[in-house]
Amino acid sequence: MHLEQLECIIEVAKTGSLTNAAKNLHVTLSAVSQSISHLEKELSITLFKRSRQGTVPTAEGEIIIKKAFEIMSKVQELKDQANDFSNMQTGELRLATIPGPLSLYLDTLIQFKSSYPQIQMEISEKGTQEIIDDIRKNKVDLGLIILFENLLQKNPHLTFGHLLKGKMVVCVSRKSPLSLLRTISPAQLLQQSFVFYNDDYMKWYMEKYQKTYGNANILFTTNNQDAIFQALHEENIVTIGLDFSFVKLPQVKNGELVLLEIDIPRPEPIYLGWVRAEEKRFSKAETIFIQKLQYELQKKPHIK
Repeated sequence: MHLEQLECIIEVAKTGSLTNAAKNLHVTLSAVSQSISHLEKELSITLFKRSRQGTVPTAEGEIIIKKAFEIMSKVQELKDQANDFSNMQTGELRLATIPGPLSLYLDTLIQFKSSYPQIQMEISEKGTQEIIDDIRKNKVDLGLIILFENLLQKNPHLTFGHLLKGKMVVCVSRKSPLSLLRTISPAQLLQQSFVFYNDDYMKWYMEKYQKTYGNANILFTTNNQDAIFQALHEENIVTIGLDFSFVKLPQVKNGELVLLEIDIPRPEPIYLGWVRAEEKRFSKAETIFIQKLQYELQKKPHIK
């Protein structure tokens, strides 16, 4: 039995496909197939059922794969401990974040790099699903995203943690009649036209909102923040998003844009959080960064 075989069955279980597992592990399909066959022969059990719909673990396979997760986690723990002994402040951190809240922790990123110059950092802005895909393919170590129910249910092999609690708010131009309000009701909101950021969480939220309160007039979604702000200058156009995504924007600070709370009973809490692969133990670089980010975010002002 080899560690490469354990990595192989873990990746097949995650992707449900020998072909995708081979791509993520950067080996041939034949190598994956042979690795599983040899391990099945060594253990005298069948680990996977193969069909046109995909490759899924057998009952025995699920137990073995869970043990493989535990073993690979311990292997990573051993490697990280060895790195800690050699140098407590070196390593690599590949970080991906959704664009909205980036301004909220940009200072923390700069301070972290200044404090730990030997830790090599890669930072990229991406959508939620792209971040999750990159974590699965080991292209990213840590993702900063919005956590919501549908996302957690669809990704059982990922680990999540909370960083900051927030809520949904409406953003309007100061020239809009709505800017004189402190709160806005669902009925008032549905009289407006929407533009909002093209992200998985926002799509899920708006679908859920419309099922409860009625159909909204959605003009467009986009990844271009400037296009959203430009559209807000038109009458009866609003955008919606998370309070901590807006709070540090210069347009909000100088009063060009105004934030309104949504007057709905018992609003569900929303969290900015981190996500990473379940089978990997926190590296020293990740641990230091998350601790520093949590501390700094608790000091940030946000919409009450």
